[in-house]
Amino acid sequence: MKYVIMSAGADAAHPRPVTDAAGDLVPLAEQDRSRWRGDLIAEGVTLLGQALPHGPVGRYQLQAAIAAVHAEAPTVEATDWLQISILYDMLNRVAPTPFVTLNQAVAVAMAHGPDLGLALLHPLLADPAMRRHHRLHAVRAHLLELVGDPAAAAAHYRTAARLTDSLPEQRYLNRRLARLRQQHPGS
Repeated sequence: MKYVIMSAGADAAHPRPVTDAAGDLVPLAEQDRSRWRGDLIAEGVTLLGQALPHGPVGRYQLQAAIAAVHAEAPTVEATDWLQISILYDMLNRVAPTPFVTLNQAVAVAMAHGPDLGLALLHPLLADPAMRRHHRLHAVRAHLLELVGDPAAAAAHYRTAARLTDSLPEQRYLNRRLARLRQQHPGS
C-alpha cells in the first residue's frame, strides 16, 4: 500500500528527489500535484484504510499513513501537518531512527513553528553520522531561515551542499544559499 501511494507521486517516509526536465530539484512545495497519479493515491488510501483495523499498527502502516496525508493534500499549505507530526511521533516510538526524527522535526516545524522543529534537530547534531549527512544541515538551514537567523542558515546550506553527492541537490542548496545572501548580504 505504501508503494502504491509512493508511486502516485508522494513518498513521505523516504522522500526521493524529484527533478524537472533540466535536472533541477523540485521540492515538495513546488511540485505540480495535478500531475500526481490520483488513481494510485486513491487505491493506496483505500488499501491503507482496509489494513489499519487489522492488527497492531507498525512501521509500514505509519509510513503509508504519512505518505497518504501528504498525497491527499492539494497543496503543501493544505497539508494536515499536525496529523503528520503525530504520525511521526508514533513512528519514532515504533521504529526510531535519526531520519524519522529528522522528518518529524519538519512536520513539527510546519505544525507548531520552526523553533520546536529546531529543538528536535538538536540531539541529531550530537550523532557523528548525522552531522555528516546533508539532509540534517539542509533541514536545519531551512528552519534557521524561518526563525530569522540568516547567517546560521547560510552556514548550514553551505555544509549541506558540500556533503551531498547529488548534483541536483547541490544546485538547489546553492540556489537557496544565493537567494539568502541576496536577501541578507553578509550571511
